[in-house]
Amino acid sequence: MRRRQVIATLATLGLAVGLLTAAPVLAASTPGPAVLQSSSPLATPANLISPSAPAEAIEFNVGLQPSNSAGAAALAQAVTDPSSPSYRHFLTPSEWESRFSPSQASVRAVTSWLRSQGIAVNEITPDRLTVQATGSVAAVQRAFATGLGQYRQLGRTVRLASGPLKIPAELASLISGVSGVDQHLAKPAALTGATLPRAAKTKKGPSKEIPLPPGFRNAPPCSPSYAKKLDTTDPAYGAGYPSPLPYAVCGYTPPQLQGAYGLSSQIASGLDGKGVTVAIVDAYVSPTLLGDAQEYAAKHQPGQPLASGQFSELLSKSFTNIELCEASEWYGEQTLDVEAVHATAPGANILYAGAKNCVNGLYNSVQQIVDGHLAQIITDSWGDGGGDLLDSPGSRRSFDNVLMMADATGIGVQFSSGDEGDEFSTLGMTVADYPSSSPYQTAVGGTSLQVGKGDARVGELGWSTSKSTLCSALLEVEEFPGCSASTLNTWLAPAPGEYLYGGGGGTSYSYSEPSYQVDVVPAALTERNSAITGIPNRVEPDISMDADPTTGMLVGETQVFPNGTYYDEYRIGGTSLSSPLFAGEMALADQAAGGPLGFVNPLLYKLGASPASAAAAFYDVLPGGKQALTRVDYLDGVDAKEGTLTSVRTLGYEGRELFCSGSGNCTHQKVALSTARGFDSMTGLGSPAPGLAAALAKP
Repeated sequence: MRRRQVIATLATLGLAVGLLTAAPVLAASTPGPAVLQSSSPLATPANLISPSAPAEAIEFNVGLQPSNSAGAAALAQAVTDPSSPSYRHFLTPSEWESRFSPSQASVRAVTSWLRSQGIAVNEITPDRLTVQATGSVAAVQRAFATGLGQYRQLGRTVRLASGPLKIPAELASLISGVSGVDQHLAKPAALTGATLPRAAKTKKGPSKEIPLPPGFRNAPPCSPSYAKKLDTTDPAYGAGYPSPLPYAVCGYTPPQLQGAYGLSSQIASGLDGKGVTVAIVDAYVSPTLLGDAQEYAAKHQPGQPLASGQFSELLSKSFTNIELCEASEWYGEQTLDVEAVHATAPGANILYAGAKNCVNGLYNSVQQIVDGHLAQIITDSWGDGGGDLLDSPGSRRSFDNVLMMADATGIGVQFSSGDEGDEFSTLGMTVADYPSSSPYQTAVGGTSLQVGKGDARVGELGWSTSKSTLCSALLEVEEFPGCSASTLNTWLAPAPGEYLYGGGGGTSYSYSEPSYQVDVVPAALTERNSAITGIPNRVEPDISMDADPTTGMLVGETQVFPNGTYYDEYRIGGTSLSSPLFAGEMALADQAAGGPLGFVNPLLYKLGASPASAAAAFYDVLPGGKQALTRVDYLDGVDAKEGTLTSVRTLGYEGRELFCSGSGNCTHQKVALSTARGFDSMTGLGSPAPGLAAALAKP
């Protein structure tokens, strides 16, 4: 979009036009209080519900500036650049801290000020980059010279500052930002793709007990492998799509995923991730997490069990924001992450980190792993939708400092790119998520994987889905929109349907083009926002793997069904699948390299710059024409007692998407992400080829 169009779109959301300008520069010489960070663009009078309760306690982080930010960034680049003499000469955490951590004097100055404002200092992280604090709403308002209120934000009620956060001018050069005062809620990027809600709802109320999630199953018919079972019953979809259509897959198992990505022979030869630790960061912890993963592996990977000694947990002392974060919804995310990592790296050790909440807790858990150097790879299947714009520059800056430390100490951090495509259908503008837009981590996008006979990859498309629903007599009774006697046995909407979801991606508004993307990412993508930013910008995702819920992975999880609580299996997708699958791939590469590769983006793009090396390392995901699958769902989510719903889900959709604001005004655009030869905006460099691990491990 051009600048005028972006501003108009922001206005439909109540977003501040000031968001499009650079963040205020901290300057200690500014007389009086210094502006640390601007208020959220969503904190408008139209979105305000009520002032925040003065006595309410707030847990928040104050990020401190590294003693040498430019030096830390330069070191992170040097040790991860394959052409640098310092490549893979990583520092230990203590070495990094001695060179770049904020000084003890800076910590004392900031903590003394916080305490003088009636704010408790809970913890100072070992790297001294973060002060974790707690204060009442009244104390926080006084300290940062702002107001706090409860605002409507994309269907939720969250706390936001009504004005900019200000700090004493003498502290301005010490503080990078504040996070947690505004409640930006990270959400898991896992999707069952169910059309209707699950049969039961998460228990609400004051109790801090987190219930197991309500049961969910996928309905038959489904296909054991791609296109093996065809829909010969339902009417033709039309508009040039094949007839009959294949049914959705029942859910790929580890042998199918290993075969499709060329890992079977590598794993059989002993290249299975042994000796490498993959950390998984999610919120909360399922009490059946390990048991479910072991039962699943015993059933689907009988020769590759998940031994208890391979699994460990790093859990928060307490869990908070249980209702706000919809805590039990994170249990399926955890299950998927553990079982997916084990699917592609059955010999790797898994460290599960259960964060205390979905606000600051997730970021704190990543930082704890980095500080302790507890893993070589960290996979994060969560993010903040549109966070490249909606998160404050200060909070992004603070977490980027943690990511720079990870890069310099040999830890590869990766994030799911999101499940809402370019975010236009949810936010009304094309914007990337965060942390996946950060240039200091690997953003993993999504594909629709086609696994055929003999576990072979017979195709792979960019994950972007539109949907049509078959009008039936049952749906007419249920008053499904548009379903009536005159539309029975037709598809609503007609082919190609309406945009539903897809792998996240896009061009950043906040980060310049990193050096590793130069000459690999097309200028049309890096300069997409240059009319606003004035420079080429970072583009994500970097690489992609299977994420489409219609071609997703079968997982096993203990759930609450109407007839009891027990282990069962269902198909799931989202970039929550692609990120842990790729983490497993990276575990194999680390093992092959004889040590950690760390942050691999510079190496990935070096491989992508050469046609020969790119062909060996990446499967180039290209447009696949008109393809779609038929999917059947239980109306109640668990069985056929209340009937079923039939829909068509398209693959690689690049048509129209619609956004409707809260006031009912609607607009549309062509989906902004697409696949193409070489690097593209939907899948990045593509998906892993069988030779990726070997290519990454070459000296």
